[in-house]
Amino acid sequence: MSVYRNAIWFLNGIHHYTRKGYEAASKEFEPQDLDVSVVGRSFMVTGANSGIGRAAAMAIAKKGGTVHMVCRNKDKAEEARVDIVDKSGNTEVYIHIVDMSETCKVWEFAEAFKKQYPSLNVLINNAGCMVHKREVNAEGLEKNFATNTMGVYILTQTLIPLLQKSRDARVITVSSGGMLVQKLRVNDLQSEKGYFDGVMVYAQNKRQQVVLTQQWAKANPIIHFSVMHPGWADTPAVSTSMPQFHQMMGERLRSVEQGADTVVWLALSRAAARTRSGQFFQDRQPVPAHLPLAWTHSSSQEIQSFMSQLETLAEAVQSQPDPELKEPLSPSTPQFV
Repeated sequence: MSVYRNAIWFLNGIHHYTRKGYEAASKEFEPQDLDVSVVGRSFMVTGANSGIGRAAAMAIAKKGGTVHMVCRNKDKAEEARVDIVDKSGNTEVYIHIVDMSETCKVWEFAEAFKKQYPSLNVLINNAGCMVHKREVNAEGLEKNFATNTMGVYILTQTLIPLLQKSRDARVITVSSGGMLVQKLRVNDLQSEKGYFDGVMVYAQNKRQQVVLTQQWAKANPIIHFSVMHPGWADTPAVSTSMPQFHQMMGERLRSVEQGADTVVWLALSRAAARTRSGQFFQDRQPVPAHLPLAWTHSSSQEIQSFMSQLETLAEAVQSQPDPELKEPLSPSTPQFV
């Protein structure tokens, strides 16, 4: 059954997720949607020094936005910043060096950012990783989960109070269509049981991001939350993490700009703000977060368990002694259903 389901998903991907899929979908785009100026609005983009994150940061800078690039590698970040400033003519581009897999560091960064800056209009959770061998970070969290899920949770949850104070606040998370073949697994967040398959762990993390987005949207009605699939794009991450897939797809892969298009649309356009919060997007359209007749839906109890586990893990990180950081992650913890 799973082989059949994965085959259906792949055939759907060939039709929709490739360069041809983008070209077909883009015929329906409204060009004026991105005819905007965002001077005075601030945007945080994680993983902004390459791939989709860099393309999104570039597009935002060209529209006049203040860009906060959150990157792991200082040299690559500085090279990307020079290129973005040069091509956009916008000098309001700032670098913050943070490894999203280091959970405690992510929290410290978010707390410091919240104190230093008066507003943040848009958060783009783009950074991700696909590690094929099970590794853990300093907090003992599995590396993929730490980066793709826990890093996104801690960063977003810590910045929600700042976003709430900001006009037309939005949170966009870059997920993947691979999540469509995954049901939320609440009893093994750290991938400790059975065979470790990095691709499936990554897809599970991407399902977790969709669930997080849906729950955040319910709990924070004044912020617009969305999660999206960029399609299959020719990024450094894809060529490194999935070399066989990258080679097989070749010219059929989207450009990074095509992959970033919906991120940029969700971040900048007025049309995006009019859509219902909490949805999964592909090529500027909300699409179902489950395949037809799928077994991937979760019960409210499973979702509650997942959110409670994240909250417990976050509290453990915050309890690390640091005299500078006494503020809790969020003033009140909403009940997720």
